[in-house]
Amino acid sequence: MLKNKIDLIAEDLSKNKEKLENNKFKSGCLIVKKANLWIEDAKNRPIPNMLFSELWYENEVCILFSDTNNGKSVLAVQIGESISRGMPVSGFKLESKPQRVLYMDFELSDKQFENRYSEDYHNHHQFSSNFLRAEIDTELDIPKNYKGVEDYLCNTLEDTVKKYNVSVLIIDNLTFLSSENEKAKDALVLMKTLKKLSKKLNLSILVLAHTPKRDESKPLTKDHLAGSKMLMNFCDSSFVIGTSSQDYSYKYIKQIKQRNTEHLYHSENIILCSIEKTTNFLGFQFISYDEERKHLKTYDTSDLDERDEQMKQLISEGLTNVEIGKRLGLSEAGIRKRRKKLGI
Repeated sequence: MLKNKIDLIAEDLSKNKEKLENNKFKSGCLIVKKANLWIEDAKNRPIPNMLFSELWYENEVCILFSDTNNGKSVLAVQIGESISRGMPVSGFKLESKPQRVLYMDFELSDKQFENRYSEDYHNHHQFSSNFLRAEIDTELDIPKNYKGVEDYLCNTLEDTVKKYNVSVLIIDNLTFLSSENEKAKDALVLMKTLKKLSKKLNLSILVLAHTPKRDESKPLTKDHLAGSKMLMNFCDSSFVIGTSSQDYSYKYIKQIKQRNTEHLYHSENIILCSIEKTTNFLGFQFISYDEERKHLKTYDTSDLDERDEQMKQLISEGLTNVEIGKRLGLSEAGIRKRRKKLGI
């Protein structure tokens, strides 16, 4: 009996010694290796390719966000079509070969999608066979062990990706998957799920999200993403679309977070584009690089007077500073300071 125990201990010590000699050891939920071995192991994996210039790389969970009706879906479909064909969006870079893309569309109906990619419902754009689109089955009977359609969807994503041999997933948009995504708990669970899926399946994921109302005279930052703190912590990269004050059809793209590259498309070097429909395809057209400040809204005296009148009206309706700020695209502190200056 004693000899058997000694033999087992000796065997365990031998195994641990072997692991240590190989510079690899498991400790609880951690895998511990010498730094040099991590690099050696990483050398055996391919270098991530650009999917949309330096804004999104392979195997990243990336967040694209902007205000409503700013062209998020237009750009996301254009990026998906580009990757599915292995052909870059004009003015941008693509390093990968054609890949299977699944676009999960929770925004447009099939008829709205058809209209966007046709000439008045005729002469339809022919998408690549690698580009798949999905929408929710409205006649779906949700299994009783799921809380709702969002829960069912999140828990079956992996099976869907495997079934259709997808390597790129685009989710339009985040608010469907988590209607309470501004709450830290929900955002954390969602981003952990997507991050885990990305790592397990070598999946590249682009998630679309909204911004709350903001002061359009201020530069876009990570704080303009709804639920920004948790979402930004768990994504690998992020970029945002802003509208130019010079022309509503002009949009600009700004890099917010990056891990695979230096910060290139910042306030001094935004990517200026226009949204145009060329024959039967609505998309972004590259114009130039520019400074963000040239495209931010500036308030003249008449603008401020009009805003003050709107604020007075909202005050008379009994709205709080927070509520007024949301209506006018200002912070609560901004409303408070303005009221103090006007003595109201």
